[in-house]
Amino acid sequence: MKTLGFACTSADAPLAPFSFERRAPRPDDVVMEILYCGVCHSDLHWSRNDWGWTIFPAIPGHEIIGRVIEIGSAVTQYTVGDHVAVGCMVDSCQQCDQCRKGQEQLCREGNTGTYGGFDRYTKEYTLGGYSKNLVVRQEFCLRIPEGLDIARAAPLLCAGITTYSPLKTWDVRPGSRVGVIGLGGLGHMAVKLAAGMGAHVTVLSRSADKADDARALGAHALLVSSDKAAMEAAADSFDLIIDTVPVKHDLNPYMPLLDVDGTLVIVGQIGPLAEPSTVPLVLGRRRIAGSPIGGIAETQEMLDFCAVNNILPDVEMIRMDEINHAFERMEKSDVRYRFVIDMASLELAQ
Repeated sequence: MKTLGFACTSADAPLAPFSFERRAPRPDDVVMEILYCGVCHSDLHWSRNDWGWTIFPAIPGHEIIGRVIEIGSAVTQYTVGDHVAVGCMVDSCQQCDQCRKGQEQLCREGNTGTYGGFDRYTKEYTLGGYSKNLVVRQEFCLRIPEGLDIARAAPLLCAGITTYSPLKTWDVRPGSRVGVIGLGGLGHMAVKLAAGMGAHVTVLSRSADKADDARALGAHALLVSSDKAAMEAAADSFDLIIDTVPVKHDLNPYMPLLDVDGTLVIVGQIGPLAEPSTVPLVLGRRRIAGSPIGGIAETQEMLDFCAVNNILPDVEMIRMDEINHAFERMEKSDVRYRFVIDMASLELAQ
C-alpha cells in the first residue's frame, strides 16, 4: 500500500517527507492508521547512523499508537476500529526456546525491528512509525486497555517496557530499594513504574537541581552522585539500580551503593563504557547486567499495569514537521520527558 512518512536519506540529512510502499498485508496481518508516535533517543541515533548500521532511506519510530483499518482473513484478535499499539519489534521466529517462553525480544534468530530490520518473508527493509500506516502481524500488535490515554501512551512501547522489564525480572515489589540513574525519557518512566510497584525509589543525579522533579514523579529521595560524603553514606543501600544514561560513562561510583547480591542494570548506553573495577563486584557479590525491551506478553502486562495504576509518561506533543527541531532539543536534553508526534499533522507537512 502506498503511504507517507518522514525519512532521512543520509546521516547528515534532515528528516523530510517521503512516499513509499508498505508491504502487501498477509492473512495474519493487521493494517493500522498511526495516530501517535513517540520520539525515542534510538530514533536520533538511527537517523544519525551513530551505531554504524543504518540503511538509508530510514524512517524511525517504534513507539506507535494507532487504529485498525483492515485485518487479514486469519486475524482473530482484533477488529477494524480497535485502538492498538506496536513497539520495537514486528516479528520473530516464534519457534525457538526464547520465543516459546514469550521472550521474542531475545529470539535466537533475531527479532525483526519495527525499523532497521528485514521482513522474514519478503526480506524488505522495515520502516518505522514516522508514517501514516503500518502493517504488522497480529501477534506483535498490542491491545490498548480501556482508560489509557492514547495521546500520551506511545512512549510506553519503548521507554515503558525497557524499564518495566528489569523491574519485573529482578522482582521489584513493595519495600524494594531501587535507584534510578538519569531522569530523562527512560529514567522518568523507571521512577514512575518502580514507585507504582511499591518500591522505595531514589534518583541518582549529579546535582540537586532535579530533586523537586524527582519527587513529583514519585521518587522518595534524590542522591547527588557528585557528593562524595553522601555517596559513601549510601553504601549498601540498593537492591537494584536502573542505569538509563544513554552515553559512555563510569559505573564505578555506583557499584558500592548496591547491597549484597544487588544488581546494576544498564538500559541506556549501547556501546562502550568506562572500565569498571571488579573490587566491589567480587567483594560485595554484586552484579552488572543489561536488559533490552520485554516480550509481547510482558509489554501487554505493562500496558495493563499502567492503565490500572494511571501511570503515563510526561510528554510534549509536536507536529511531524517539528521533528528535526525536536532532535536538536533531544541532543541538548531539552525535553520533559518525551516527545510524541501527533501523526494527524503528517499530511499537512508534505
